[in-house]
Amino acid sequence: MAGRIPQRFIDDLLARTDIVDVIGSRVQLKKTGRNHSALCPFHQEKSPSFTVSADKQFYHCFGCGESGNALRFIMEFDRLNFPEAIEALAGRAGMEVPREGESDEQRQQAKVQAKRQEEAVNLLELGTRFYQQQLASASAQQAHEYLARRGLSDDIVSRYAIGYAPAGWDVLKRHLSDKGVDENVQVEYGLLVKKEETGRSWDRFRDRVIFPIRDWKGRTIGFGGRVLGDEKPKYLNSPESPVFHKGRELYGLYETRVQSKRPERMLIVEGYMDVVALAQHGVDYAVATLGTATTEEHLRRLFRLVDEVVFCFDGDAAGRQAAHRALNTVLPLMIDGRQARFLFLPEGEDPDSLVRQEGRDAFEQRIVRAGSLTEYLFDHAGEGRDLRRIEDRERFASAVLEGIKRLPQGLLKSLLMRELSERTGLERGTLEELSEGNARSGVAAQIASQPSRQQEHRAGHQAPATAKFSPRRQQGAATLSTSGRILHLIVHSPSLVESLPEGEAWCPEDDDGQLLLEVVRLIRAGGYRSSQVLLAHFHGSSHGSRLLALLQREPLIPGPLRHREVEVLVAHFEQQRQRSSPERELEALQARERNGEKLTREEAGRLWQLICEIKR
Repeated sequence: MAGRIPQRFIDDLLARTDIVDVIGSRVQLKKTGRNHSALCPFHQEKSPSFTVSADKQFYHCFGCGESGNALRFIMEFDRLNFPEAIEALAGRAGMEVPREGESDEQRQQAKVQAKRQEEAVNLLELGTRFYQQQLASASAQQAHEYLARRGLSDDIVSRYAIGYAPAGWDVLKRHLSDKGVDENVQVEYGLLVKKEETGRSWDRFRDRVIFPIRDWKGRTIGFGGRVLGDEKPKYLNSPESPVFHKGRELYGLYETRVQSKRPERMLIVEGYMDVVALAQHGVDYAVATLGTATTEEHLRRLFRLVDEVVFCFDGDAAGRQAAHRALNTVLPLMIDGRQARFLFLPEGEDPDSLVRQEGRDAFEQRIVRAGSLTEYLFDHAGEGRDLRRIEDRERFASAVLEGIKRLPQGLLKSLLMRELSERTGLERGTLEELSEGNARSGVAAQIASQPSRQQEHRAGHQAPATAKFSPRRQQGAATLSTSGRILHLIVHSPSLVESLPEGEAWCPEDDDGQLLLEVVRLIRAGGYRSSQVLLAHFHGSSHGSRLLALLQREPLIPGPLRHREVEVLVAHFEQQRQRSSPERELEALQARERNGEKLTREEAGRLWQLICEIKR
């Protein structure tokens, strides 16, 4: 795994980067005095409120509040993660991105790997051009007829670089060999198939319409082929290679970003032709997975680009199963502000056939009306169950709780708990307690003990859900824990990590404490001193939202006193931990006694000793 990017390199890169050039290449800027102004690219407006300062190398929108340096702009506008944005800026400046802790040998290996990757991309680009040239030849008549039947224009064929693989066994192999490309390299990157027993090799794609698969930079990393004859399989993908990973790449993502810098939503469909046919009809925000189920990595990439993802499935049993897998994959990524929807098509239809049949507007209405994640979670849990029966209500509640447990902390999780409480008649506090364990039997017991409430709910006299919160949950949003206060100060002044003890035993074990440790490890590894750079590492995650909220909240402690405040907070936690340790030990021993477990003589003596200590 690559090391951290050193802070000194980031500082040097930003010093060599002119923010006016970076933003001006993407947004039309107008000189206004010492600054530049434009219509904000991050929200709709009629008069310019977006300002770029060449002196401060900073941008700010007085309308929506977006602000940052050139790195932040690249991440927000191009929807790149932190390393990708660094690479993009470094590429503009002609600089090579180093990694923290790399030895000379590792650095040399990285250079060799980068060179091999560049050679691989060049090879695959040769393949793309070859297939495009073949589509223009007389031998591609059948391919042209197929594309015409699907209603694809020359513009769409060109936009997606669609080509044709001729029917011969070694046409591409001979073409690349004539250009000096080694046969083993062609095999490694999936252009040839080689039989180990005989050593014979041949073209992987033959007599197929070819769809190049491109990465976020627009470089070809693999191919998909649709057969024209009777050969099986109907669709064929490149195999995994050093540059192509099916669980990470999405067909059509590059073309979507080129066509629409900031689409409102992304639609996930099944195949290449679905993506291309939708684009032909103006629905140019569709992508397809490459022979695999949707992965978390796929969704992370999409959620960096948009806040809403719509899954599109066939309405049959296989489509429902795929939808359930997608639900389980997307749940952990649903931080506040994100949306996931589930669109089920009529039986026997796919996006390609449906958009040709009913047109863009009608198809987009289906997308807009697609069921929400919440609706699908409850519908799937209740499928085939009679919620008037206690046993079915128990299974329904257990299934929904399993889904809720996968959600990150946030408003959506809280709202789903309330909705489940209203549908089952169980108190919300009870559900929250059950969700913290594997509580199927607990759900059954609670439902069985509250039949009157459920009957009242069914009769339309809904009782109010009583929320029971643990002491940790009762803390107000404005009140920070010890770890939260340390984290708050460090987000504003990353150099404060120097005030912290070595190791990690000093840190509280609550949610903010876990995030605090991640932040401290990151700062120590990369030597970061910029709050913006720190936030960039967590961009698009629930942690990123938490850190941004803390950054927007100005500390009351003046800058010169923050070093001492961190030391005091760490000392305070240490005192708390020393005081609470005997109480936790006492509580554990008493719990064992209450459960009927017999203590040893030593444990009984320790129990009495702890009682005396705590009373004193």
